[in-house]
Amino acid sequence: MPRPWEADPAATFRRRASQRSNSVPANELTCPDIWELDNGDIAVIGRDLTASYTNTLPDGVNVGSDERLVVIPGSMLQSAKGDMPHG
Repeated sequence: MPRPWEADPAATFRRRASQRSNSVPANELTCPDIWELDNGDIAVIGRDLTASYTNTLPDGVNVGSDERLVVIPGSMLQSAKGDMPHG
């Protein structure tokens, strides 16, 4: 059965949808982030906690073998809320 959505690896980064946290130095090379891609999809950079949460997922929630459960600060998603596309 085909999936209802597939990520497009050819999509490129259009714009940052999150504001950098004041607690993250400007020269920090790695940090959580949210980006809008040129096809309208969203890329999230966060901590991979797939293994930590696998056994505690709510009923009906699954992480596919080619997926990862990523955690970002809640304040980052709130800051991006106004810049996220509405669909």
